[in-house]
Amino acid sequence: MDFQLNEEHLMIKQMVRDFAEKEIAPRAEEIDVTDQFPADIFHRMGELGLLGIPFAEAYGGTGGDYLSLLIALEEVARVSGTLAIILDAQTSLCCEPIYLFGTETQKKKYLPPLIRGEKIGAFGLTEPQAGSDAGATRTRAVRDGDEWVINGQKQFITNGSLADVLVITAKTNLDQGTRGISSFIVEKGTHGFQPGRDEKKMGLKGSVTSQLFFEDCRIPAENLLGRENEGFKQFLTTLDAGRLAISAMAVGLAQGAFDKAVAYAKERVQFGQPIAQFQAIQWMIAEMATDIEAARMMVQRGAWLKGQGARFTKEAAMAKLFSTEVSESVCYKAIQIHGGYGYVRDYAVERMYRDQRLCAIGEGTNEIQRLVIARQVLEL
Repeated sequence: MDFQLNEEHLMIKQMVRDFAEKEIAPRAEEIDVTDQFPADIFHRMGELGLLGIPFAEAYGGTGGDYLSLLIALEEVARVSGTLAIILDAQTSLCCEPIYLFGTETQKKKYLPPLIRGEKIGAFGLTEPQAGSDAGATRTRAVRDGDEWVINGQKQFITNGSLADVLVITAKTNLDQGTRGISSFIVEKGTHGFQPGRDEKKMGLKGSVTSQLFFEDCRIPAENLLGRENEGFKQFLTTLDAGRLAISAMAVGLAQGAFDKAVAYAKERVQFGQPIAQFQAIQWMIAEMATDIEAARMMVQRGAWLKGQGARFTKEAAMAKLFSTEVSESVCYKAIQIHGGYGYVRDYAVERMYRDQRLCAIGEGTNEIQRLVIARQVLEL
């Protein structure tokens, strides 16, 4: 077993860290305050190739592996949860299913502009009555000649109202349950498709989370993604990879809060000495460092299994469960180390604590992860 990142991974890590420190970190507080989508930084990520890391060069990608994407996500999240969730939604949720299940025509049409950052992507799965029970989707798609007619609603869709390209799920056979769901590609401006309101959120400000409405929305028959009625299997595959992505984001947020806490503990003087000299602080720092390292190893192992073509459903769920709860704990302790200053907006740990909270909800709540893990272990 080799626990060392190879030269390519180390180069990506350093490149993304430099970009994040120089171009994202100085804007992170402004983005949080204004709650405005950082379009210029998004386009810059496209120019640097961050939006195409795990995709083949034939479609404009860099031909990297999935671990490379997770390394980039961690480094971005270390300074901004907002830019990390935008990167995650673009790559692992929108581009990934097109890359895995799309026809050659679909891949050549949609992937290059998404990878270059010229277009924004989204993944429409969740509905008002279909959250954890994603198979209960009520959105319906009916074939009508050379078109599909879609009716329904989606909820909590990252990048939703801004998206130029959306991968959505809909029922195509009402009698087959989860075996009657298909995936489709819908483009912005399609007649009958209308974004709804953008949600006002606790954290991840600047990342748009929207409702989507479909009313007799007609799309070409060739916009079916993959085979008809195989959408459920497709989105489970997409979510396995997405869970690793949001795990990497959680690790990055934890690392960012940890770095701030360590620096503050060395600078803050009480009772005549830096608070880093006190055992209570040292024990918190030790626990934080250990948990972050363990979470990172779980995320990277999941990426390794994916790269080997092995099944990683259990490992992705474990990584997601553990890393997101580690992130909650680390950000909590980081605020505690800062004391009163950690509770005010002048210090980044307050923002990081709000941003990490979504990680235990998105890509399947942690309660669902426990079910996934248990069923895998018990072979149910």
